[in-house]
Amino acid sequence: MKKSLKKVLSLGLVSVMTASLFTGCGKKESGSNEFMIGGLGPLSGSAASYGVSVKQGAEIAIKKINDEGGVKVGDETVKLNLNFVDDEASPEVAVSAYNTVMDGGAQAILGAVTSDAHMAITDRTNEDGILTITPSASIAGATAYPNIFRLCFTDPVQGETMAKYAVETLGHKKIAVIYNNSDPYSTGVKDAFNAEVAKLGGEIVANEAFEKGAVDFSTQLTKIKGSGAEIIFAPIYYTEASYIATQASELNVGLPFIGTDGWDGILAQVVDAKVLEGSVFLSPFVATDENPAVQSFVKAYKEEYNAVPDQFAADGYDVVYVIKAALEEAGSVKSEDLIAAMTKIKVDGLTGSVSFDENGEPNKGTKFVKIENGEYVTMTVK
Repeated sequence: MKKSLKKVLSLGLVSVMTASLFTGCGKKESGSNEFMIGGLGPLSGSAASYGVSVKQGAEIAIKKINDEGGVKVGDETVKLNLNFVDDEASPEVAVSAYNTVMDGGAQAILGAVTSDAHMAITDRTNEDGILTITPSASIAGATAYPNIFRLCFTDPVQGETMAKYAVETLGHKKIAVIYNNSDPYSTGVKDAFNAEVAKLGGEIVANEAFEKGAVDFSTQLTKIKGSGAEIIFAPIYYTEASYIATQASELNVGLPFIGTDGWDGILAQVVDAKVLEGSVFLSPFVATDENPAVQSFVKAYKEEYNAVPDQFAADGYDVVYVIKAALEEAGSVKSEDLIAAMTKIKVDGLTGSVSFDENGEPNKGTKFVKIENGEYVTMTVK
């Protein structure tokens, strides 16, 4: 009796799960006027600002597209919707968040935002065959499957670009590096940077590591101060960068900083912007850009959220427009058609003009930003 009851219950559970799969994977009936985007990113924890920015940027794009009539997909017009779930920038939580958005009917994935979380869901997105576009996971291998694409430039590209800037453009030969050895983003950029510096004839005279959660960098900065370095490269996120720049000023280290796209938003993290004066980092977006499309976005973002958008907000916005372009090119909402369309589209976004190669990588250039008088200023580097 127990075995029979168990079997009946199991069959019932399978039926429920099967029904959930058909509705949860976003296989909409023909004629449906909604296309659901599942978003993943940190909305809480130390990396929350990145996820919040991506979510809010995506929401601005979706509102604009829907207000203008939606997306023409073949003979139908669909409106976009977003279900964005907090993954806490945690690989474990990201898997649960992915399951949640899939159960909610996701037809394309915007995310994940951070590299560790993104890598945790790649196998599952591939198994489900769903179009996945990460706005900002720059780690090598992020686009290993044919269904996955990324909007941002990669860790190796950032490392090589900043090495050439330090050695060739600025003429520095002795360079210090400070990085987070528990973060694949930081270590990935650092490795590429160090290799390129050596290739260009420069020398890494200090290679100082710290671990996640560190707030006191006096030991590393003291070593850097005595190393003979001419410049400091910090391939890290803005929270740690703000502590390091402030403490470097207090210790009279007296060296300029260069960083990566994780620095975007750093001015809001420091009490005195002077500690960042002259720092240069990579970012595909600056809110002061006079481009009309950028200023229209900045205006809408300020009105909606009473804040100035950063590059992550622009990334979220652009990913939505990439999905729109894929829908229009495919003339279909089917995942396999959207994935096939990705290498055929080109989008003039807030973060630049972008197309995608067969490996899921973006074809787009890097942009330099310099901090001058407490403001972000775009730079032209030859």
